[in-house]
Amino acid sequence: MPDYGRELQFGVFVTPANERPQGVVELAVLAEEVGLDLVSFQDHPYQPRFLDTWTLLAYVAARTRRVTLAPNVLNLPLRPPAVVARSVASLDLLTGGRVELGLGSGAFWDAIEGMGAQRLRPGESVDALEEAIDVIQALWAVDEGGRASYEGEHHRLKRAHRGPAPAHHVGLWIGAYKPRMLALTGRKGDGWLPSLSYMQPGDVAAGNAAIDAAAAAAGREPAAIRRLINVPPDLGVEEMTRLAVDDGIDTFIAMADDADTIHALAGEVAPAVRERVAAARDRRAAGGPSTGGAATRESPGPAGATTEPSAAEPSPGPMGQHLIDVHDMLRRELEELRGVVAEVRAGALSAGDARSALNEMALRQNDWTLGAFCARYCRVVVAHHSLEDEAVFPHLAASDPALQTTIDRLTEEHLVIHDAIEAVDGALVEHLKDPQDFSPLQAALDHLTTTLLAHLSYEERELVGPLDRLGFYPGQI
Repeated sequence: MPDYGRELQFGVFVTPANERPQGVVELAVLAEEVGLDLVSFQDHPYQPRFLDTWTLLAYVAARTRRVTLAPNVLNLPLRPPAVVARSVASLDLLTGGRVELGLGSGAFWDAIEGMGAQRLRPGESVDALEEAIDVIQALWAVDEGGRASYEGEHHRLKRAHRGPAPAHHVGLWIGAYKPRMLALTGRKGDGWLPSLSYMQPGDVAAGNAAIDAAAAAAGREPAAIRRLINVPPDLGVEEMTRLAVDDGIDTFIAMADDADTIHALAGEVAPAVRERVAAARDRRAAGGPSTGGAATRESPGPAGATTEPSAAEPSPGPMGQHLIDVHDMLRRELEELRGVVAEVRAGALSAGDARSALNEMALRQNDWTLGAFCARYCRVVVAHHSLEDEAVFPHLAASDPALQTTIDRLTEEHLVIHDAIEAVDGALVEHLKDPQDFSPLQAALDHLTTTLLAHLSYEERELVGPLDRLGFYPGQI
């Protein structure tokens, strides 16, 4: 999909935990101090361990002067849209135009219904969201004069006074994944705000295509719609660059519940992504290829050491591509696992259910051996179920002795990753004993994320070429 050419922005997605209310506020203030563009908070009004999101946004607004503030995303089934319109406009006026509005159709319906709202079927919830957008925009349209009336299936206005109008055009960012929500985003949204952890490879491109088609059909310019995305705190520079250049993402919002993540995002990640995206745009403007994040590979090693980025590399051959396909599956499962843990933190899923989800993932079932993954997921070796590290790695080392040091490191890292996966499972067990303390679970997950992503990046950099030359087993090439 195209790069829509918008200026890149970076922000944070802070968990509004009420066990440390001032700590949450201080993280938001820090985000402004280090130069980030946006601070956002999830909205789960049924979650007793969370601060109320709108109250928190108002409090943070008074503690900051520059940074943009937004709910990520507002739970409309529990927030009447007419009241939302007044609240958003009021805070936007008080802050001099620093508020944007993320909107969702609702999730976790048992909890929503428990708070007194009517349960809606999926189609009904999309209709209700569209009606809510109409109501909000009608009340903001003070230039139209008179009073506003609206008759919908779920929301109504009866000669309601318009106003106040916000201080600036407040963007309506829609958390959309499925076709009807994507189409609504294209027709009436100012931005698309999904979470990467809930998406599969290709979903960003497909979502952009659906939004662009709906926008064009409605007579809107697709490039006018912002493309934002919530990302895990350790998503690398390479992947952010690819998302910006290849998929048109212009705003990255990282889950950041600690100061170190915020400092790293502002001081290291954001400048590097901006530099790479600018270079890719320059190449495109000059008529050359825009390589996105694929032009370089870099990774922190298991001990935190970084390898130097390499020069532009040729596209992988069939064998190397199979390794990348396996790795993409593992990265996808890691994102899924992070999403599951996020649901545990939000109170929408139990630690026991999270353990069940982890045990169903290939990264846990296969006991972390390259051959086992390839036997299950690589077409080229699908018939060779006996291939494991003791077959693949020795073949490469025997064919090219210079690879032995690399293979030794990778073999050791497989054991480290296996232990990291077990540590996450163990942390889920411990979490059952103390559901209020998320620190050990989050620490275990962050360790797994850092270790796994570093390993995958290093293995691709070191083995894609040799696998294309030598194959996975003797005589394959």
